[in-house]
Parts: sequence; C-alpha cells; structure tokens
Amino acid sequence: MSDKITIKKYPNRRLYDATNSIYVSLNDVSDAIKKGSRVEVIDVKTGQDVTAFILTQIIMNKAKEETAPLPVSLLHLIIQYGESLLHEFFEVYLEKTIENYLEYKKRMDDQIKTFLEMGMDFSSLAGKTFKDIDPMMFFSKPKKEE
Repeated sequence: MSDKITIKKYPNRRLYDATNSIYVSLNDVSDAIKKGSRVEVIDVKTGQDVTAFILTQIIMNKAKEETAPLPVSLLHLIIQYGESLLHEFFEVYLEKTIENYLEYKKRMDDQIKTFLEMGMDFSSLAGKTFKDIDPMMFFSKPKKEE
C-alpha cells in the first residue's frame, strides 16, 4: 500500500486533502484509492471519522454511471441483516477473500506472461493433451464384464 491521505470534509460538502493541501472531488479520492492510497475522511465540524460514508458515496456514484458494482442480491442481504450480522463478514472475511483473489490473479497473470515470453505454443500443447481422449466416452455405457 501507498501512503495514507487525510481528507477534511467541510459542512458545504467540500473535501480538502490535508496531506497534499488541495481541494478534491469524490473522483479524485477514488483515483487516489485506485493508485493504492488509503484515505481517512474527518468531518471538520464534528471531528467524526466519515470515511465509510464518503467511500459509500463513491460507490453509489459509480452505480449511477455504470452497472452496479454490487449484485442486487447482496444489497438485499445488507439491508435485511444490517450491520449486526454482516459487519464481521465484510470486515474480516470478504476483505481477505478479495485480497487473496487479487494475489492469485496476479500470480496467474505473471505465469501466463512468463509462458508467452518463453514462446510456448498453447494450441499445440492442448492438442497433445486431448489427442487420446474420446469425447464420447462420457456418454457411453460402461462395459459389463463377462
């Protein structure tokens, strides 16, 4: 992870990046997160941490622009069970699952890139693998022993 950015949220809904001393938009915050930064958003008037609210607002804006980032069935569960049941799941398990998926995907991408750089011909490799397989063997009845 990159650096941590502290953002101050003012009552007029303006966001001020205290780390870099500039006013920012929700898109700027989203871009910083995409680049690996962690953000913390503090409400200037109350001193409360409103990071979750701002991040949710970014996700909602993305849902307006394109397809929803979360499936409708998951949104129903979030509303139905609220924070009591799902909080631990989201905080612990979902985050770790996504991190593990991204690490696995990166490893697979790196392996495929390495194979391609080595000049491996996947089509001939697949042909060799499937050469001796009878595609109808899964549909034929087993032979009875006499």
